[in-house]
Parts: sequence; C-alpha cells; structure tokens
Amino acid sequence: HHTLPIQTIIHIVVVDLIVSSILTLILNITGGKTTFIITSIILAVFSILFSVQCVFYRIFKVYFSLYNLGLSDQLNSFMKETIILIIGNIIFILLFFIPFISYLFLNKKYIIKKNHWISDFSYISFLLIAIPSLYLKIESTKNKTQDLYDLNYNINNISLDINRMGVLNSYYLDAKRYIFGFSPRHIKNVSIDSQKTKKVVEYDDNVLDLNFKETGNDAINAINNYIQNDTPTEQNQYTGMWKGYNLIYITAESFSEVGISEELTPTLYKLTHSGFQFKNFYTPNILSTIGGEFQSLTGLYPDYSILTTWREGGNYFPFGLGTTFDSLGYKTNAYHNNWYAFQDRDSYLRSQGLGNYLGCFNGLENRMNCDLWPESDDEMIEVTTSDYINSESPFLAYYMTVSGHFEYDFDNNYMAYKNQEYVEGLDKPESAKAYVATQIELDHALERLINELDSAGKLDNTVIVLMADHYPYELDEDSINSLSTYYRDEIEVNHNALIMWNPKAESVEINKPCMSTDVIPTLYNLFGIKYDSRLYTGKDILSDSTGIAIMSDYSWVTEKGTYYSPSSTFVPKGEVDDDYVSTVNQYINNRLNISKLMIETDYFRYLFSE
Repeated sequence: HHTLPIQTIIHIVVVDLIVSSILTLILNITGGKTTFIITSIILAVFSILFSVQCVFYRIFKVYFSLYNLGLSDQLNSFMKETIILIIGNIIFILLFFIPFISYLFLNKKYIIKKNHWISDFSYISFLLIAIPSLYLKIESTKNKTQDLYDLNYNINNISLDINRMGVLNSYYLDAKRYIFGFSPRHIKNVSIDSQKTKKVVEYDDNVLDLNFKETGNDAINAINNYIQNDTPTEQNQYTGMWKGYNLIYITAESFSEVGISEELTPTLYKLTHSGFQFKNFYTPNILSTIGGEFQSLTGLYPDYSILTTWREGGNYFPFGLGTTFDSLGYKTNAYHNNWYAFQDRDSYLRSQGLGNYLGCFNGLENRMNCDLWPESDDEMIEVTTSDYINSESPFLAYYMTVSGHFEYDFDNNYMAYKNQEYVEGLDKPESAKAYVATQIELDHALERLINELDSAGKLDNTVIVLMADHYPYELDEDSINSLSTYYRDEIEVNHNALIMWNPKAESVEINKPCMSTDVIPTLYNLFGIKYDSRLYTGKDILSDSTGIAIMSDYSWVTEKGTYYSPSSTFVPKGEVDDDYVSTVNQYINNRLNISKLMIETDYFRYLFSE
C-alpha cells in the first residue's frame, strides 16, 4: 500500500524545481564568496530539515511539525534514545548531507561556465509556466477530498502533507500555519451513518438543551452550525447499566494486545476475554503519550497544534472525567508513577477536574520507589488503593501507568529485568520478550487491584476501564508481528484491546470498528450520565452509529474496508458506493477540524458559561 501515485511524484518534483529555480535566481544576483556562503547555508538547512523528519519519525512513528516545539521536553527526556537513533540512522542522515558536503569540497574544482542571461531567462520562463500551472492544478482539486486544495486550505496534518506534497512543501505550510494560525475554509456536515430502520424500542437521543449564543467569532459559529446539524447517538439497552458504580480508569503506557497471553498475563487475558469484548478497537498514535491521554480523557481527536494548548490546562472542560464524577458526589483521585509534572500533566489533569493528583515528586515518592526506570505499576496500585477503596461515597480513580515504557531490553528497563524469568522460555526476539516482561508488571498491578477490591467488598459494583495511550511504537515491525496472531501493517499496529469490565457483566462481542475517542461517550452512557453526544469526536460504541477508527495520517477503518491515506488506496470488504471513500474522507476532515477548533476557541467555556 506504499506506492506513491504518479501525480504525487510529479507535484513533489515540480515544487522542488520551483524552489530551486527561485533560489538559483537569487544566488545569481549575488557573487563570489557571498554566493558560496548562502548556498552552503541553504544546503545545510535542507539537509537538517530532512534529517529531522527522518529521526523524529524513527523515534515517534509520526512526522515532525513546528507545533512539536511546544512539546520539546518529550524529546529532551528521551535524549539518550535520540542519540542512539541518530547513530543508528547515520547512513540516511549522511545521504541527506551529500549535496552540502559535495558543494563544500567540489565547489572550486568544478566550475560550470554558463551565460547568466540565458540561464536566468530559462529559470524565469520555467517559473512563469510552473507557478500558474501549480495554482490551477490546486484549484482544479477543489471538489476532491484530501487532495491538493484540501491540504492547502482545509486540513492541517503534517503526515498527509509529507505523503502527498513532499517534505519541503509541508515545511512551508507548517511554518505558515505555525506563525499565522490556520482555519479551515469549509466545514459542512456529512454523515456516514447508514439509513436507520424503524426500531422495536424507541430510545431518546443523548443530547442536552444547549444554548448557542450569538457571537461574532467565525470559528465558534462554525462549531455551532456543525453541532446543530450533527446526528446525535441514541441511548440504548446499556444506558445506565453501571449507574452509581465505582470506576477505575487506566491509561496504560504502550499497552498492546500483542503482549497478552493466558499463561503470562492471565489477568489481562481474563479482562479482555469476558464482559464487553471490543474486537476492532484502535488506539491511534498521535505524538506519543500526551496525544493518547488527550483522546482517553476528552473524547476529542488531537492535533499537534492543540496539544500545546491542552497541556497548559487553561481550557474549560465541564464534562472532564473528574469534574463529571465529582458533580455526582464521587471521591476522585488521580495517580501517575513517574514525574508528576511531565508535559504539565498536573495542569491538564486539573482541567479535567482531577486536581487530587499524586505522582512521583509531589508525594508518591514517599510511598513507593520513584528512582527506578520505569517505575512499577504494581507498586503504585499497592500504595494508593487505601486512599479510596473504603470510601463511603462511590469513587473514581484515574491511573496513568509507566511500566510498559520503552526501551525494550533487559539492561535499561528495570521492569523488563524484574520479570525476565517469566519470559525466558519465549521463542521471540529479545525486544519482544522484554516488552512482554513489562506487560507482566501491568498484569500484576491489575491482579492486585482486583484482589484489593474483592477484599474490600467493592468488586461487584466497580468498573475497570483500561486502554493504551498508543501501541509500543519502539518495537520494530518484526518484533510486533512475532507476538501477533496476524500480520500487522502500518494501520493494524494500532489495533488494540479495550477493557471495560465488571465481574457481573455478561459476555458481549462488539465487532464495530472503534477508537480511543469513543471510550468517554460509551462510558458516560453506561453510567447513565447526561451528556451531549454531538460534543465529541468519538461516539458511543454500543449505540447504532457507524463505527470508524481514524489514524494519525487520516487513514481509516470502517466495517466496509480500510483506507491507506498515503497512497489513496482503499481495500474494500464488499460492495461500496462510488463516492464512499470521498464521503468518509470529508466526514473525517470535518469532524477533526471541529475537534481542533473546540480546543482553540475554548468552546465549552463559551457554551456553558452564563
């Protein structure tokens, strides 16, 4: 699915020729040493820009955007891994630097004699033809989804830009949007829900009586218009099934179903093979943990440009996990077994109403060993359950784990080293064995949690929810597939398990494609919480809405097939309408743009303030 369409290759070549023609014309005006210095700088900068994309993608499996500068502490904290990856990819990096190195050493040796007047005329002639042609080509794609017009005016996605327009073009767009901001030109409602048949039981919609106040803000007006025309999800047979129950909500670092086995992780196996079993759940990897936690806590889809805003914690979230359960009289606590303020986690958890938060170095280090890397999930559970388990009122405990963090080897990962004896018999690559060893620590934590709840007489009326922040992207493809029951490509590596478990729940298999952003709406419906389903990117998985899982590069999975965005390839599972792919693409563009605008405009503050 990786073959680039010929028109994409032509576009990239034309843009690169335009850039080189303009730079050559400018350099022809200068002369002598000045030309040498400017040319050297330009070639060095280009070499660095390409190398940055190469190394960043190798580390995080997503492309670099200038918006990532607001999240630079992520890269700093993995400086050792970054240096190792730079050394490991030195061949690629040297290839990017060949033009720069060649120019430095061969500049004096080979001087091409040319008539500047003729060469300048040819460059100008080319530009006079190429630039208008490029503009007309972009305009001609106005009615095509995710084509050149959309990428230039309606979508802000670095992966799509690089795959469709090349690195230089994407850097230009990225810089322009980083400096001047970005607003999509068109957001119109498109539905992917199939026609509903008349039901035996009629359910109410999950909506609130929203007051869309008059405003002069175009972005807020666009959101208002979208929400008012959006189809809400209906309540269903599961609505309120867990009303008043306790909730343990876990975002698990680098958790993946490939690490689950009946022998080595029996608790994880039990929780994923009983109660609700989500057979087509995906955790889109959007810039590591912060993007994953954004999805699991807000039910909205992240974008590089809004993660910096989200981490500052200034946005108002009346339906934040903590705020919602707090308003129902729950005791709320949050925990993380690594540095409490990494990427301002303390700020964004507070914005979700999880101000009662304990991590390493704001108190948790007094209870457990915070000097290991990574720290123990099992130990975190051991020292925190007493905070809430005997509460008179129902409780919500939120955990962000860390034991599953890379690196996956037995020398640098204490959890892998600690559980090495369990995985010695596995006939798998070393990194795959080390990864499974980290998941054993999570399994022990869950086993302990269940035992503690049982001993306190709280297990029957407690729900455990667990999802990944992202798949273990530091495991190479071979290691992941050595643990998998089927071959996983660039989309299927995101296929994951979602735990939504209570010991009394009957076994139900759900085959609908779904993703991280769907968890909060699904949970709120199960807990009988009044919410408006139109205010989320995700949808209640148990409702009759059409299921979809959207990856970071706008690739997607529905029950009708899989779409590989980089090559515009759709692999159907049966008959589909001619316009099916473009309709789904338009739906994704719109829904993700609305999600982005909601954070940028602090939309909930506008909507719910008096």
